[in-house]
Amino acid sequence: MSTSLPEASEVLKLEGIRKSFNVGQPNETEILHGIDLILRAGEFCSLIGPSGSGKSTLLNIVGLLDRPTQGTLAILQNETTHLNDDALTRLRRHSIGFVFQYHHLITAFTAIENVMLPMLGDRGFPDLAMRKRAEVLLDSVGLAPWMQAPVASLSGGQQQRVAVARALVMKPALILADEPTGNLDSKSAEVVFSLLRSVCREQGTSVLFVTHNPELSARCDKTIEVIDGCVAGS
Repeated sequence: MSTSLPEASEVLKLEGIRKSFNVGQPNETEILHGIDLILRAGEFCSLIGPSGSGKSTLLNIVGLLDRPTQGTLAILQNETTHLNDDALTRLRRHSIGFVFQYHHLITAFTAIENVMLPMLGDRGFPDLAMRKRAEVLLDSVGLAPWMQAPVASLSGGQQQRVAVARALVMKPALILADEPTGNLDSKSAEVVFSLLRSVCREQGTSVLFVTHNPELSARCDKTIEVIDGCVAGS
């Protein structure tokens, strides 16, 4: 299984993705109706749409947290449809970073401990290389003075920057950012958005940025709008 960038630089490719719930039951409902999507290395793409449009369902499928009913999904040219759960977990761990609206940090842990967690989950024990990687990332997001601070003592904007550093720690090719600025004031939101933009430009990381903010969406490389389970205009 490859987790390096392919020559064609397709980080994410969806073809004909459909998702139904209660399959085979009288109340079977199809939520996604044949989604096609390609995201290339270094692209910063916004994902927009009204509540109930299917964005969350689509994001769960892209993040390998749920499986489509039909269609194919490839991450770094690894077609995922027939992978078992263990293989999906490995691919997700090494290829995808997540930043959520609610940061989901462990508040009893320090900033650096939170950033190290994905590496601990992968390797099973801490080492100096892990700590160095976490230190570099926290410094890059402007949190060097707060590395040893419990995240509960940090501001909302600082906590979200810790979450960005955590999402980057495994050097993923793709970051899924689900309303990462939704709970922040305008100044903190700008810091987090600019941080993700710089990661995209400087590291060639692809970002799928879910937002309800039209101003932020307009600043992305491209926008995908989901309406009633379909990509608008397709």
